[in-house]
Order: sequence, then structure tokens, then C-alpha cells
Amino acid sequence: MRARKSHVISIVLVFIVAGLLITALRPSPMKVEAARVERGPLRVTVEEEGETRAHDRFIVAAPITGRLTRVELEDGDAVALGQVVASINPLPLDEREREELQARVKAAEALKLEADQRTAHTQADYEQARRERERAERLARDGLISTQALEQARNFEATSASELAAAKFKAAAAASEVKVAKAGLIAIEAERSGASRLVRLRSPISGRVLRIIEKSERVVTAGTPLVTLGDPSKLEAVADFLSTDAVKIKAGMPVVLEGWGGEPSLRGRVRVIEASAFTKVSALGIEEQRVNVVADFVDPPGPLGDGFRVETQVILWEGEQVLKVPSSALFRHGDGWSVFVIENGRARRRDVETGHRSQLETEIERGVEEGDVVILHPANQLADSARVEPR
Repeated sequence: MRARKSHVISIVLVFIVAGLLITALRPSPMKVEAARVERGPLRVTVEEEGETRAHDRFIVAAPITGRLTRVELEDGDAVALGQVVASINPLPLDEREREELQARVKAAEALKLEADQRTAHTQADYEQARRERERAERLARDGLISTQALEQARNFEATSASELAAAKFKAAAAASEVKVAKAGLIAIEAERSGASRLVRLRSPISGRVLRIIEKSERVVTAGTPLVTLGDPSKLEAVADFLSTDAVKIKAGMPVVLEGWGGEPSLRGRVRVIEASAFTKVSALGIEEQRVNVVADFVDPPGPLGDGFRVETQVILWEGEQVLKVPSSALFRHGDGWSVFVIENGRARRRDVETGHRSQLETEIERGVEEGDVVILHPANQLADSARVEPR
């Protein structure tokens, strides 16, 4: 009896030792980071750094070559409509320059005369075409001409009207060229009359000085920008986006403006996506095609002024009760996406169908349910059914 009892004890000890050995040699569960699948708001945005600028800015430029007198205004000064913002004293002209300017005026006047004559000629052609069309309509009502002849008369009138409009545009352009050419004669006329030769440049708006481009007295050539004017209370935000992001943006999309130095965020709305892209070299030296996107402020801009920095977020899509997971839980499997779900201490791979994606979260359309726990940043060695333990 005692020997049998010792035998049972030995067997039990063997099983205990074996269990301890199995437990000791069994790999410990892999420590993983986990998050719960939940429903909540999801916002898909594209973000870029931008700046504010006056909605309508005006650059006052030198109309002639001359000596600019010192500009007395300062950045931020208020200006009224018609107020003198800069003055230029035209340089004396030599004989060659006088003759060249006078010849330019004569050439411009000759072109204007030609354009006026052409306008008169096309006006007569249009009147004749109109009468022919009226006559054709009367004959067509009496059945004396074909429908085709009537259509030809109407088409001839429409063509004549287009030619007349084009001729009028050319005449207006020629008249403007005459004004531009005569502007160069300011110095000559001042010399002849003995009057002051100072040319005063006036503000085209009531607003503020955004920037004095040329402050000091010096000789400037015609077309040199001198002063930038605008209304800083009427601001817009502009940011250059990658062309691959800009194609997703539509006019009217909401915009969130952050990082401007205050709280809370400001709301805006996309007004225009510029039609032409440009090349910009990134900080890494990579050439990128970028497109300017302009947004209007919905909220008052507050203390912001022209040229202030803002972080621009254009909202491409947003939802309220969206089933979502952190994007770091997703990994490629075959041609689709998958996640690891923790079930009873083990990782179970599930194929999922994704929807909208933000920088941090992704919408899940099928594959997991609200409340499931998914593994974040799954390691390459993590296999299906592997034992895991959330940290």
C-alpha cells in the first residue's frame, strides 16, 4: 500500500515538473499596442502653409523715367482716393529722345486713324447685312426664297456683327496706345510751357499703404513699382498646394485657418483654384508642381494683416458617426487591406474594406465592428493566431 502511494506521488510530481517545463519553454505573448474600433467624426483634409493678403491690392508704378522724390508715407499709413503718394521729376530729354517720342505719337495716331476707318467700313458692312437679312425674312415669309438663303443672310449679319465688334476693340486699343505715347511728352510740354515738370502719382483707392517699395530719392525707369496699396480689412488667404492635391479641391469647400498666433481657428471658404501651376523647389531640393488656392474669410480676420502666416486646411470630406480605426492598424495583404483583431489573447487577421482616409484615421466599411480591439503598428513577425498581450 505504501509503495502504491509512493508511485502515485511520483507520477503527480512528473506531471507537475512537465507542466512547469512546458510553461517555462512556452513563448511569452507578444507585447502590442492596441486601440478600439469606434464611431466618431472623421475629417479628410489637405494642408499647406499659406499667408494672408489684401483682397484687392494696387501697385502704383512710375509712368515715366525720372527722378523719384522721397516718399513721405510709411507702411500702414491711411490714404484717401486721389491722395498724392509719390512724385517724379522727369529727366531732361535730348534731341533724339524728343524726336523719338514725337514719332511714336504720330505712329500711334496713324494706327488709331486706320482703326477708326476700318470701324466705319465694318459698320457700313453690318448695316448692309442687317438690311439684307430683313429683306430675306420678308421674301421667306412670301415663299420667294429658300430657307437656306434666309440662313445665309442671317449668318452674314452675325459675321458682320462680330467683325464690327472686333474693329471697335482694335480702335479702343489704338486710342489707348495714343494715350500711352502722349504720356511720354510730359517733359517736352513742361519745358515748352515753363510749368512745373513734377508728375504726381495719386492713390486709386481709399485704403492703406501695404508696402513702400521705393522709399528714397533716386532715378527710376518707367514701369518701376513704387508703392503697394490695399485695404487690409478685406483679406484673403492663399496657399500653394501640390497639383495632385489641388485637383481634389473645389470652389466652395470649407477651409480651417490655424497657426496664425491666436485662438480659436478661423473659418474660410475656397473661392478660386488658379488655372496655372508653377514649379517650386522644396526644402529637399525636389522640383514640385504647385497651384495657388485662394480662400475668403468667413470669420472676421481680427488682428491679421497683409502677409501674415496661416496654416491652411481645406476640408475635402467630413462625417459625424463614422466607423473608423487608426490608420497605423492597417497593413497590405494581397491586393487589399487587413487588420489584426485581438480575440481571447490571440491576433486574428481580418480583411477590411476602407473608405475615406485622413492623416491619422481611416473609415472602415466592412470587416470589423464597433468595439473590436485592433493592433497598432503590427510587426512583420506577427502571424495569425499568435498570442498577444496589449501593453
